[in-house]
Amino acid sequence: MQLLEYFGVLTGLLYLLLEIRQHRAMWVVGFLTSLVYVFVFFFSKIYADMGLNIYYVAISIYGFWQWTRKRKVETASTVEAAPTQEAILYRNMTPLLFAGIGSAILALFALLYYALHCFTDSPIPAGDAFTTAVGIVATWMLARRIIEHWIFWIIVNCVSVYLYYLRGLYPTMFLYLCYAILAAVGLYTWKKNGTRTNDSTL
Repeated sequence: MQLLEYFGVLTGLLYLLLEIRQHRAMWVVGFLTSLVYVFVFFFSKIYADMGLNIYYVAISIYGFWQWTRKRKVETASTVEAAPTQEAILYRNMTPLLFAGIGSAILALFALLYYALHCFTDSPIPAGDAFTTAVGIVATWMLARRIIEHWIFWIIVNCVSVYLYYLRGLYPTMFLYLCYAILAAVGLYTWKKNGTRTNDSTL
């Protein structure tokens, strides 16, 4: 299992670097990383995170489809860009969307905590439920290019570092520490180099 964990660390770092650049290949790499961590977390009894990675496998397919749909972009910068260069486009959360996202996280947390506490031998039900609930919502936000997803990931990754330390998953703990740092880099990169849009189809 340790070999699988190291493989997941390497592909996980590659995924985040691709995410910062908004390269669509991130969804393929993310698919592989998530599939590996389904098994890593199962054997470590981190069941909600295992379920989260099953969700990641599915949403990687959705994200790849969402990001590869053909759209007409009528900006001069896009027309003049090199064919291999992908523009960084993002949206901001509206107050209504923020309320919906907050409600979804609370509902998911309550449901996951109840299931983990009552029906599994999870040693960290509250932490596992929290990171999973926020991770589910943050991944959907990424698929829709909502820039605030980076803030959610900074919080989740910092909490995850502590949880994986408790479970002795030290390579994964290192991975999530890198995730937290690179999430801050990603937020800065999108803000600096990206273009804000109100296009709800993103």
